[in-house]
Amino acid sequence: MFPPVPDRALLELARTEGGPDTLALLVRDQDTRRLLLLRAVLDAAEGADRTVCTPGQKARLREDWALLAAADRAGAPAPQDPRTGSPAPPPSPARARLFHPLTGPWARSCLRALDGGRRPVRDLAHFSALAAVAAARAGLPFTTRLTARDGVLALPSLGALHTAASGDAPVDVGYDGDRLTLRQHGAPDVTVHLESGVGAWSGALTWTPAHALPGLLPGSPPLPLDDLDPYRELPEGPRYGDAARPVTLDEAERKRWHQAWSGTAAALRSGGAHRLTETAALLRCLVPLEMPSDIGAGRGSCSATRREAFGALLSSTPPDPVTFAATLVHELQHAKLAALGDLVTLHQADAEPRYFAPWRPDPRPYDGLLQGTYSHLAMAAFHQRRALITRRPDREWAWAQYARYHAQVGAALPALVGSPDLTPRGRRFVDEMAATYERLAEHPAPRGHTARAQAYVKAARALWRQRHAPALPHPNE
Repeated sequence: MFPPVPDRALLELARTEGGPDTLALLVRDQDTRRLLLLRAVLDAAEGADRTVCTPGQKARLREDWALLAAADRAGAPAPQDPRTGSPAPPPSPARARLFHPLTGPWARSCLRALDGGRRPVRDLAHFSALAAVAAARAGLPFTTRLTARDGVLALPSLGALHTAASGDAPVDVGYDGDRLTLRQHGAPDVTVHLESGVGAWSGALTWTPAHALPGLLPGSPPLPLDDLDPYRELPEGPRYGDAARPVTLDEAERKRWHQAWSGTAAALRSGGAHRLTETAALLRCLVPLEMPSDIGAGRGSCSATRREAFGALLSSTPPDPVTFAATLVHELQHAKLAALGDLVTLHQADAEPRYFAPWRPDPRPYDGLLQGTYSHLAMAAFHQRRALITRRPDREWAWAQYARYHAQVGAALPALVGSPDLTPRGRRFVDEMAATYERLAEHPAPRGHTARAQAYVKAARALWRQRHAPALPHPNE
């Protein structure tokens, strides 16, 4: 069912690159997995005990699925003649809604609840909202009853209604092919007019529209800046450490996002045209994060990706376009490698954290070391290209960044290359990473930057050994 990965694509990705066909392969595969995940939710709900998912909830789930299927048919683009060679048509509004990155965390939340014997009341209520939005986007009239969560009814890609009741409350929603009408007890009706792509406007003060940034490339669709979806929260656990929490933006913060975004395409292109290509192909939404107090001013920021939310990037407000471009390069490598890992087994290493990574104070498992080294290799290439074409002071900053990332990759590669747990295709992948590292070394940073970077890695290794080597049964550097 899942497509094979050609050697050409594997090597492109190992170089932290990827042509249009390779990137499209990853995207199609992730979209297919999303549809299978949604089918798994439906099957799990149907098979759940009535104490977990009641007959009424199952009936409503079937109704929502039927509305979603009708929206898919109504909004499906006309088939194209394969002889024309034109690009594939965009997905229907219904599928676009299902492929939206934050639908993934919703589906996972549903499955966790159903598998754990807990009632997924709020999760299923959100699916009703997804189906309603898909129908409205497809121009399909409907009437339905939705449920607000904690006083907010989120309609993904449209906006959110702040209800008169502060808790979970019913909201009757109707769409006549032109506008939405939201009706609740004890409050005036709210009329909402859909905008093209992302957002919907209303004269009611209780309505907050969804926001988007302009398309990254001329003619490309707007990019959602999603600060409303209830499933944008990072999950609890050590994987995300002290990562900041998602926030709802005020007008000033929204303007800062627009300012940084306006120069991001040029900044990406300065680090290699393929960086702009991969961002346009993979990025589907941005989720604003609060700025951690320990980062401070300057070029600091925090960011994250989620494996179950392919295409989403979570980030604090970018301080400038170059920093944000670097954030995109860094995080999208995690998305690419995770997507590749769904198609190809690169290694069979266990999850024991025993490897030294100069960018982390704690021991890393092999897969974590591979992820980090891969993203750092891309960052080294990005900053080196910028250093070769920019002027002072940006050039000096770029060389400093390149030297640091290149030295860190050099410290991590021996453990990756020397692992007996690599599969044959994983061996080709890691060897190509090493070859890319060597090619970057053909254009070294000025001596001072290189010396400082090497001293940094040496100090990090010494501190790591002092803290962790005595406690690890098999430390691996």
